[in-house]
Amino acid sequence: MSPSDEVRIKPARYDDHVRMLVLETDEQHPDDHKERGTFGDVLDSLFKKACDEHDPPLGVETIIKFVVEDKGGSVPKLEDLEDVHCILITGSMYDAHGDNPWILKLVDFIQTLWQRRPDIRLSGVCFGHQVLCRALGAKIGPIPDEKWELAHTAINLTAVGSRLFNNPKDGKIHLHQMHQDQVLIPPSSTTTALLPEQHDRDIHVWGSSDMTDVQGVYIRQRLFTSQGHMGFDEDMVRRQVELRLDAGSIDKKEDRKQLDKAQVTAEWEHDGVLVAGAILRFFHGDDDEIRAND
Repeated sequence: MSPSDEVRIKPARYDDHVRMLVLETDEQHPDDHKERGTFGDVLDSLFKKACDEHDPPLGVETIIKFVVEDKGGSVPKLEDLEDVHCILITGSMYDAHGDNPWILKLVDFIQTLWQRRPDIRLSGVCFGHQVLCRALGAKIGPIPDEKWELAHTAINLTAVGSRLFNNPKDGKIHLHQMHQDQVLIPPSSTTTALLPEQHDRDIHVWGSSDMTDVQGVYIRQRLFTSQGHMGFDEDMVRRQVELRLDAGSIDKKEDRKQLDKAQVTAEWEHDGVLVAGAILRFFHGDDDEIRAND
């Protein structure tokens, strides 16, 4: 990043490391911010845990940049990314299919980046997952009947998903969910000219849940996304639900079943470090030979 950018840098703990730019697309609940920092801080801590478990240990230098221009942030420019290896886009209460000027600018940035910097690997969580897929022509929209998928959720892995997550015994991983929108049609050569037809064999939906068919997209050497929140803990789950209740986006009556599930399962252990570790290996190039047709 250029020195003029308003960014924060969290140093790596090991010489061999990746430089990850985290684009923050929302603000934390005030209590979570006080306890754990911004979304970028949360992801930095999570990825450093995954780094310690990497064999051999690997470092991550995290550059954190807030991009919501309505709230004083700014979407980066391509020339700012000379020394960036990978980008992760956070979750948000905004709609990834919305027409907010900063969201449209972010989509344009992703599309330009995809064409001009194929060396930079991309990841995203929830909103980040959806906006990356949108930039590649995917269809984004609400879950049928505009229901919410909340709380601790089992994700059924495909064959390639199992390889990405080191073959869990039951073919599943578990993450906290907090979304009403989803990727309805994943990216492919039929959705965008940015993905030539010969690359379709490298595109894969790595998992699905009962309510969401596209829990993440993997494009070899380019993209690895997750609808589920790898960085959430019990307090964050409860407070993020609170924020959505206060905003009126979750209806206490209509969404009662999912709300009750969120309250019961908020404290359950999930596979956040496992998912961060898989994305870290993707960033580092460890799993480049994994293909959708293997």
